[in-house]
Order: sequence, then structure tokens, then C-alpha cells
Amino acid sequence: MGRADGNGRLVSAPGAPDGGTGILHVDMDAFYASVEVLDDPSLRGKPLIIGATDARSVVSSASYEARHFGVRAAMPVARALSLCPHAIVTPPRMARYLEVSKQVMAVFSEFTPLVEPLSVDEAFLDVRGARRLWGSPGEIAFLLKRRMLGATGLTCSVGVAATKHVAKMASTISKPDGVLIVAADDTPAFLAPRSVRSMWGVGPKSAEALEGRGIRTIADVLDTPKEVLDRALGVAMGARVWALARGIDAREVVTTRVEKSVGHEQTFLHDVTDEGFLRSEVLRLADRVARRLRDGGFEARTVALKVRFADFTTLGRSQTLGEPSAVGQRLGEAARELLAGIELRQAVRLLGVRAENLVPAGSSALALWDPDEEWRKVEDALDGAADRFGGGAVTRATFLGRRDRTTGGRGEADALRRGEARGGGPGGTRG
Repeated sequence: MGRADGNGRLVSAPGAPDGGTGILHVDMDAFYASVEVLDDPSLRGKPLIIGATDARSVVSSASYEARHFGVRAAMPVARALSLCPHAIVTPPRMARYLEVSKQVMAVFSEFTPLVEPLSVDEAFLDVRGARRLWGSPGEIAFLLKRRMLGATGLTCSVGVAATKHVAKMASTISKPDGVLIVAADDTPAFLAPRSVRSMWGVGPKSAEALEGRGIRTIADVLDTPKEVLDRALGVAMGARVWALARGIDAREVVTTRVEKSVGHEQTFLHDVTDEGFLRSEVLRLADRVARRLRDGGFEARTVALKVRFADFTTLGRSQTLGEPSAVGQRLGEAARELLAGIELRQAVRLLGVRAENLVPAGSSALALWDPDEEWRKVEDALDGAADRFGGGAVTRATFLGRRDRTTGGRGEADALRRGEARGGGPGGTRG
């Protein structure tokens, strides 16, 4: 879910100059919430929160009516309800969102084959070669919006620019249900007054590092020596911010994407101090991650563990494996080692296991001896049973009788995201 709540919205009129543009960023408006309204029109105009109904879950998405009260993605539902007590809380329906997502992507593909999905509800489109069929990039943006509404019943916002970075910024500023065109010659004037926080890829920590040095707008970045940016952000990030502030972004629209990571997280109904339970939960999450790796034809070189304590302090640790693996037992053992290295100074609210540095399955050199051979056979058999009888048909004995301690978690939502700056891999919160 984007942070835009419609305040400060800027839009272009049809026929606005679009010289030098060719990249569209299209983002559906409050996607999960909008699908719920589509299916239940009685929800229209009401503050709507998409999340599990228990108070310890997090917000996956919210309608613009709820966003006006400060409700944001990844916010605890309890906090969201304190901000907007009259909001309606609706559990997420991931299968339905994926169904509508396919319709959304089909509309994108009507205009150009050069579509780069970022998640279930947003994508970049390169329309430079579609002019003869559909008109100029600005004309295509307005036509696409009409076509999207007719095909799906949903609204979207479109940024039109010469680069991916500016197009994404423009779509955010035009929300909801708007088009913002930034002609190539207008790019410097468009960027200069924007907050550094509006730059794609500049997260809260980077923004704080810049603001702590008095660098609050992109105009401030332009006035800052590159050496100062390097000291504040590191050489790589400093160079990236320096270039983006000047409208320099050579990234092309990429139609095939390699997943960067696969992960699952679990928020507990009650904060957990039982280390044995936490070790078991880590293995359960690793099994789910491994299954998705196998389904996708990947293996992981790195395993990462995320631990969030009761006070919301969050720690992350990672370990590189000796050989890439998609075996749950191997990933789980690595994650358990990481857990053992963390001082559990207070109760744990959330655990997450993530597989990173993915490579195609079987692409690494074969070792003389495969230490995972027996577990691989077991997990292949479990996959077959799950395919035939359902995911819950066969499980480890240690996992039985545990549902009273866990919520639905965020694994289902994780399965919907792709690897970009907002968390990597097919995970995260949207709408």
C-alpha cells in the first residue's frame, strides 16, 4: 500500500505536453480494499482496513477513507483502529486479489508487451514503440485508465515520464485515480521541490541520514557535494541518489524478473518466551519457504532470520550456506543457528525466515556427496502428498496442535510480492 492518501494530489489534463516520455508506472488505487468494495458495494465510501481480525495482525491495505485518519500498511491493526475506531476490518482474500491481478496485467499487455510487474497491482510499461497503435505516452495513459475501469471496475493512477524513477514518483503524487505527465524538459523543475523521502528506494533510515545533514529536498541534494552524500549513505547509495536527483536513471523496463528472495513471517497471538516453540516455529517457516523455492525452481545461497520483540525492536541475521539448497531441513537448521545467536532478552512477537541470493535449481556444481539426499527424498514425498491431498495433509509431528498460538501470519501476503526496494522477494503488504 502506498503512503499517498490523496492530500497534495497533482494531475495532468488530457493533452498535457509529454515530449521525451515513454515510460508509464501504473499503480492500482488501494488495490485490496478496492477489490473488497467491488465485490461488496455497501463498503463504498467507508473506512476499510484489510487485515486479520485479531488485534495483533498488521494492516495489509486500507481504503483512502481510512488513510485520511493515518492508517498505513504494516501498522498493527490495533493501532489502526485507535486512529480510526469506526473502520471496518476485513480479512484478506489473497486468491481473489490474484484473480483480479491477472485481469489487471492483461489490460497492461493490451498496450505493450514491455510490461515489468512490480507486484500484483503495479507495473512499469514501456510504450515508446506503441505510438502508432495507441498515440503518445500521455494519450496512452488516459486510454489505459478508461480501459482498466471498463475491464476490472477498478481505478488506477499513472505516472508518465522519461525514466522509471520519475514515472513512479509521478504515479504516487497523482493518487488516487489520476494521471501525472512529466515531460523530459520539465523533469528538473518537477524533482527539485520534492522531499528526499519521495525518491524511489530512499527508505526511512537513508532519509534520516540525509535530513540530519539538512538535506530535505531533492534541490538540497543537488546543492550537496557528492562526497557528503557518500559519507551519509555509503558510496553506492550516494551515487544512486546523486544521479536520480538529476533525473538520471538508465534502468530499462525488464519483462522477465528473477525473484530476489522468498520469505514467510508469523505474528503470534501472544508474545512467546518458549525457546523450544520458537525453534519449532523457525523450522515450520523454513519448510514453507523451501516448498516455495522448489515450486519456483530455485535454490537459496543465503538464509535470513527476522526476530521482532514485544517492544517492536526488530533484529535480522543471515548465514550463507555451503551449497545452495531448497531443502527445508537445511534452511531450518541454518535459521535455528541464527536464532541461537540472538539474545532473547524479552518475549518474541514475530518470527520470519527468508531465503536469499536465489539461483536456478541444479545450477551449482554437483558435490561428490550430497548431505541433503535423504531429506530431499522425504520432502519430495511430502510435496507429492500435498499436491494430491492438500497442504495440511502431512506435517511434522512437532507442528501438531499449535494453531492456538499463531495467527494466520503474513505468509499468504508474502507470496504476492516481487523483489524490489520494499522488502525483496514475493512478499509484503499492498493495496
